[in-house]
Amino acid sequence: MAFVDQAQVELKAGKGGDGIVSFRHEKFVAMGGPFGGDGGHGGSIILKVDEGLRTLMDFRYNRHFKAQSGGNGGTKGMTGASADDRVIKVPQGTIVTDVDTGEVLGDLVRPDQTLLVARGGRGGRGNIRFATPANPAPELSENGEPGQTRQIKLELRVLADVGLVGFPSAGKSTLLSVVSNAKPKIAAYHFTTIDPNIGMVRLGDHRDFVMADLPGLIEGASQGVGLGFQFLRHVERTRVILHLVDMSGIEGQGPYIQYKKILTELKEYDPTILDRPQIVVATKMDMPDSKDLFTKFQEQVQADSGLAKTPEIVSISAVTHDGVDTLLRKTADLLDQAPVATAYQQEEETTEEKIYQYKKQAPVISVDWDDELSCWLISGPEVEKLAAMTNMQRETTIMRFVRQLRHMGVDDKLREAGAEDGDDVRINNTNFVFEYSE
Repeated sequence: MAFVDQAQVELKAGKGGDGIVSFRHEKFVAMGGPFGGDGGHGGSIILKVDEGLRTLMDFRYNRHFKAQSGGNGGTKGMTGASADDRVIKVPQGTIVTDVDTGEVLGDLVRPDQTLLVARGGRGGRGNIRFATPANPAPELSENGEPGQTRQIKLELRVLADVGLVGFPSAGKSTLLSVVSNAKPKIAAYHFTTIDPNIGMVRLGDHRDFVMADLPGLIEGASQGVGLGFQFLRHVERTRVILHLVDMSGIEGQGPYIQYKKILTELKEYDPTILDRPQIVVATKMDMPDSKDLFTKFQEQVQADSGLAKTPEIVSISAVTHDGVDTLLRKTADLLDQAPVATAYQQEEETTEEKIYQYKKQAPVISVDWDDELSCWLISGPEVEKLAAMTNMQRETTIMRFVRQLRHMGVDDKLREAGAEDGDDVRINNTNFVFEYSE
C-alpha cells in the first residue's frame, strides 16, 4: 500500500427534512387546527480515529463524501426521521484544516477520537409550530436547513515516540529492522526508503516504544530538495530523535559534515526540534576506517555541537548488534523523562478573564446588477439560507419571506444600488425572482 499523508476532500452534510402544512380532519374533533409535523435533522459528517489505518490512502480516489437528508414531517404532528451521521475513519495523528479559511479544525491523536467537520441541517418546522392566538390556522411551513458544505485538508503526521533521521544510507532502515518487527526495504543505494516505516520496539525490562524510520534527508531538504521536505512534518511528532551518522566514510563526506547539514535542515524547518532529547548514533562501526573517523567525530562534536547542550553519542553496528542494546536502553530512559506529545494548537490558551457582550450584527448582503440575467442579484449567506428554507409553493410563506427580506434591509440595499420600479430581482443560487417596487 502506498503511503499517502496529505489529502483534500469535499464534504456535504445532509439537508434537514421539510416541514409540512396539514390540518386535523377527524370526526367529532371540532376546529382541529394545524397538524403538520417538523422535518428530521440531516446527517452530519464525523471523522473518527481508526488505529488500524496508517495512511490517507482511502482518500486518494474517494474525495467526495455526502450524508443523507432528513425525512419530511408527517401529518398528526409527526416529526420526520433524522438521518444517520456519516462516520469517516482516519489514521491517528491526522490534522484537519478548513481549506477556505485556513482554520485548524482539530488534531486527531487519541484512539477513537471524533471530530464533527460538517453539521447536518435542522429540520424545517411544520405549520403546527406557527399557530398563535392571532393566527390559529397558519398555512406556513419551512423547508429543511441546507447541510454544511466544506472543503477540508487532511494532513497525517506520524505518531512515533522515536524518530530516526540522517542522510540516505546512514543505516536507519537496518537499525529499525534489527530492533523491531518492521520489515523495511534495505539496499546499498540512496533513497531506498521513500515512505516512513514504523516498528514497535520491546525491551527486556518490559518497556516499549514506537520507532519511525523517516526517509533520508539531504542538503536543502527544508527548501524542498529531495524527499526529506515531504516528510519533515513527521519529525514534529517525535519525542526523542536518534540522529544516525555514517562512520564508514564511503559516502565521500566526513561524518561531521553530514551531521551538521542535517542539524541545519532541522533548524530551518522548525528550530524547536533541536530542543528535544537527542542521541547521536554513530553507525557502521564494523567498517575498517570507522574507529578512526569516530574518534575524530567525537572531538568535533564536543567542540561545536550546534545544540543548546552537547548530545550523547552512542556507537553501534546494526550488522553485529554491537551497542544496539545500550542504545535502546538510553533511548527508553530519555522517553521516560521526555514530555508527552500534545495536540496541535494554534494559540496558547490564556487564563485572563474576558467580558463578552452581545452585539447585533447586520446580515452580510450584496446587491449587484447582472447583465447576463438582466436583473439585480442578491447574495449573502443569511439571505440564501432563508430562501432555501422558504416553501415557494405557498403564497403565505412567500409573503412571509418578503417581509423577512425587508426586515433584513434588502429593500434599502436595492434602493441604494439604484433599483427602479419594475426591475427584476433574483436571489443567488435559486430560481426565485420578484419585481422591485417602492
